[in-house]
Amino acid sequence: MADLETFRADTRAWLEANCPEEMRKPMKAAGDVQWGGRNREFSSDEQRIWLERMSEKGWTVPTWPEDCGGAALSNAEAKVLKQEMRALNCRTPLMSFGIMMLGPVVLEYGTEAQKREFLPPIARGEIRWCQGYSEPGAGSDLASLQCRAARDGDEYVVNGQKFWTSEAHLSDWIFCLVRSNPKASKHDGISFLLIDMDDPGVEATPIELISGASMFCQTFFDDVRVPVSNRIGDEDAGWTIAKKLLQHEREMLSDPAGGGSPTGARKRGTLADDARKSLGAAEGPLPDADLRDRIARVELDQLCYNATLRRSADGAKAGRGVGPETSMFKLYLSELNKRKSDLRVRVRGVNGLGWSGDSFARDDLAATREWLNSKAESIAGGTSEIQRNIIAKRVLGLPD
Repeated sequence: MADLETFRADTRAWLEANCPEEMRKPMKAAGDVQWGGRNREFSSDEQRIWLERMSEKGWTVPTWPEDCGGAALSNAEAKVLKQEMRALNCRTPLMSFGIMMLGPVVLEYGTEAQKREFLPPIARGEIRWCQGYSEPGAGSDLASLQCRAARDGDEYVVNGQKFWTSEAHLSDWIFCLVRSNPKASKHDGISFLLIDMDDPGVEATPIELISGASMFCQTFFDDVRVPVSNRIGDEDAGWTIAKKLLQHEREMLSDPAGGGSPTGARKRGTLADDARKSLGAAEGPLPDADLRDRIARVELDQLCYNATLRRSADGAKAGRGVGPETSMFKLYLSELNKRKSDLRVRVRGVNGLGWSGDSFARDDLAATREWLNSKAESIAGGTSEIQRNIIAKRVLGLPD
């Protein structure tokens, strides 16, 4: 315990001395989040300095081994680091699917050569990754995927399409599930490949959403040649890796901050704040008893969720690892966020219908888009229906 308190004091002192003042302020725009990549751009010199200092320290991936770009911290030390960053309002220096999803499976299943090649650039924010899982005919039933990888000597020739590929048009590499053995059962003929988005034959085009955003893409592979050395794990054994990565993804999506949202994000008003403003009730109980009840239920459910998630996280840090219970968290938070977003729109009355124009406040417009996005949360990372099936079979052990 004394050693941990010494580490806490040293960590606090280092953060105080090295985190630029601007990186302790709430973010004002989406561009304030640093996702890294070959063509990364920084919103300020302070953002660049903060990433450089944290990556040199190994604290962008603090529990990874030092030769993989990390600092080899224990789980307890990593928790202290997170606590001290939060206490100083330090922003997360780097957001990355490579850190949150790919890195853990490369550490577990990759060769030593693959770890040395792929993990340090992820830790330094030099490579931006996207996820090639879903296809037009294989979404929730992911094992039905048909994107084909035919072996040709020391290479695979990849042909097919991926759908809903988040930020593919901005990414450098994609971790991709491919059908490497069409004669095997659908779960047994899949391999896990790493593909450079600059390779000839790879094309990503954005999909415009109803919210006006275009973070999702469709990605095409036309005779793309991929070295066999870029396969993680054994040939035709990619489904095991895919499931483990999905557990990490659902753990990320179950974060109450919003799927791994960086610290320092702009604070939102509470539902009660929105209701008071809409109803003109600055003090005392809200005049609408039904609305009071609905707000209280949502906020109590959020508190219970946060407490349960922390308990599970402490258990994972104690060595139990990531398990199927992450589907429970992902399901619950998706449905809870839909309830919160719906209520946030409702308390605004007609202002909750705003899409554009000077007659609507910024928070009103944000609430409308948040409501639309919440509908997608129960689809992204596995639909709520699929999560219920997983919970029934893998968590509760119910019969088919």
